[in-house]
Amino acid sequence: MDEATLKAIKESLYGEETINRLAQTFKALADPTRLRIIYVLSKTPLCVCDIANLLDMTQSAISHHLRLLRNLRLVKFRKEGKMAIYSLDDDHVLQLFKQGLDHVQHD
Repeated sequence: MDEATLKAIKESLYGEETINRLAQTFKALADPTRLRIIYVLSKTPLCVCDIANLLDMTQSAISHHLRLLRNLRLVKFRKEGKMAIYSLDDDHVLQLFKQGLDHVQHD
């Protein structure tokens, strides 16, 4: 490869903070339970109790996963009275999920 091309590639590399945040996002999505949470939230906003019921898990376990997903801005919540209703943070999250699914289902 010629020196100018290598230099251009090197200068275009993303910073360490951006790469680390991306790695944390993919690390979070590497967990099957979190992927299931992303899937059910792609269908409709849900409370912790409904997610726990759908996935046959405890509310405590679901809350733990949701906290991590929320910290990475993959999910968000709004309050309805005493209940927190979770949804995907934005369309990028759904697109990440769909692209990954397309990749593994591609022949």
